[in-house]
Amino acid sequence: MTSSSNVPALRFESIEEVLAVLRARGRRISTPCRLVLETLFAAEGPVSAQYIVAHAAIATPDPSSIYRNLERLERAGVVRHVHLGHGPSLYMLVGSGEREFLVCERCEQVMALAPAELRTVRRQIHKQFGYTARFTHFPIVGVCADCARLEAAASATAPAAPSSGRRP
Repeated sequence: MTSSSNVPALRFESIEEVLAVLRARGRRISTPCRLVLETLFAAEGPVSAQYIVAHAAIATPDPSSIYRNLERLERAGVVRHVHLGHGPSLYMLVGSGEREFLVCERCEQVMALAPAELRTVRRQIHKQFGYTARFTHFPIVGVCADCARLEAAASATAPAAPSSGRRP
């Protein structure tokens, strides 16, 4: 199992802010690091490392360099990775705060939420089991409202199962 980062999220709004903080911490900013950040800032949501390799603004980025930079950025509190299904880990910036996720196991819709929106769920889990739950690394998986309605409608119109003729 992969582990989630325990580093506090860095607050930022721009790539320049991230670069300034990294430099202030003594980090040298390599071209691959800058390309990873540029690609993440341009993305509309969590993306895979393969996406970053394909969309980086250089001809042939070295995938191992992309992964190394993603790991370094995660240790710096700039990036988080999340597992939203059976595919590869997805990476996202956390400058505006941590996100937690709900994923529909039918249509694969992903809902990103602020951690405060799941506070009641976490409290109930803690109260009942003593666990402090986080849904930033692995999401809550279930069935979204649309898929639940479709399932209910399908089962309401489905023909009754044939009887075996025997009584219980």
